[in-house]
Amino acid sequence: MGFDSPRIVVRRSGPLGGFVHVSGAKNSVLKLMAATLLAEGDYVFTNVPAITDVHTMADMLGALGIRSGWLGPHELHLHNGGNVVPVVPFEKVDKIRASLNVLGPLLSHYGQARINWPGGDDFGGRPIDLHVSGLEKMGATVEQNLYDIYAYADQLRGAEVELAIPSVGATENLLTAAVYARGTTVIDNAAREPEVQDLCRMLIAMGADVQGVGSSRLVVHGVPRGSLRAVRHAVVTDRVQAATYVAAVAVAGGDVQVRGARPEHMESVINCYARMGVSITPQRDGLRVACQERLRAIDFTTEPYPGIATDYKPLLVAMLSISRGTGHVVETLFPGRFRYIEELRRLGASIVAEGATATVRGVESLVGAHVTAPDIRAGAALVVAGLAAEGETVVSAVHHVDRGYDDLVGRLSGLGADVTRA
Repeated sequence: MGFDSPRIVVRRSGPLGGFVHVSGAKNSVLKLMAATLLAEGDYVFTNVPAITDVHTMADMLGALGIRSGWLGPHELHLHNGGNVVPVVPFEKVDKIRASLNVLGPLLSHYGQARINWPGGDDFGGRPIDLHVSGLEKMGATVEQNLYDIYAYADQLRGAEVELAIPSVGATENLLTAAVYARGTTVIDNAAREPEVQDLCRMLIAMGADVQGVGSSRLVVHGVPRGSLRAVRHAVVTDRVQAATYVAAVAVAGGDVQVRGARPEHMESVINCYARMGVSITPQRDGLRVACQERLRAIDFTTEPYPGIATDYKPLLVAMLSISRGTGHVVETLFPGRFRYIEELRRLGASIVAEGATATVRGVESLVGAHVTAPDIRAGAALVVAGLAAEGETVVSAVHHVDRGYDDLVGRLSGLGADVTRA
């Protein structure tokens, strides 16, 4: 990144106050947009975050034949006119991993799909073996080479698929492939995340027969190809964005309402926050968050939902870095996702990482420095850490942050934080 690239400048802030509104989830809206390939018509999504990943996905779908446009600040219209080309150009998939989510809908509806290897955040190996093996059980032929993935099947058929791990991406691709498959598909050890549930609800509204939503066993009875219909759908709130604003209050202190947050989707991380000394009260329209004292260190391990999501971990590690005591963090999902620790060390954090475990010894205060965001959530965590650092913290490579947060700077500034974009 050059010196003229955008940066976020953070100075230590006093107690935060007021309210902040949380928009729709990045990890949901991109998959919902991909599902528009399943049926012709006009789709309207509300509560859509104005993030770069949404624009990237819209651009990619445009290359396939799906037109899109904004109806309002958070309202997106997509039109599937039936003229879909099931081949995704390389330059359209290189930026986001969610581009892989067009594989299921294209194969299910059009009988084939060709897509280059997807991009996205780089924090360790993220193979697609579970996607491929599941689709092959449903009768697809999947060919892979160094450049792309090509899958084809005249007609998918129902199958029993047991996932070795509850992969979100594999669950979503198999779901969208199964809606038009002949017979019944059972996905065991399916991912249970709220974003997967959101996709299920949209598919059901479109006319799909999906049972077991929210459980680890999804049952999909295939419907005739072409029988689904376009819908209007509100995107589920982004639980990681909500957790980010809670973490900001935790490190800066204050009393803030996080509106739109869904506490039932955040139980594991709310429990962590409470153990660290953050007061969190569910309200009719979100959460009230207050923190007046120095945080307490805790130990935690990342796990699939409903456990502590790996996306929460950078925020919790930033909080641990200024907590009283020593905390131990175990990463079970993505072994490469400790790469931001060196950046926190630049701020004065005392962290030692060995294998899948990090030991964080809390310090009284961090010190401002120039740091680089390695991915979306780590970038947000560095901004949060800057709220507790003496002097000035400059976060570069904020294009990562822009992929998952719409106006993080503006929302934090609205709470009284000293945060600007340079």
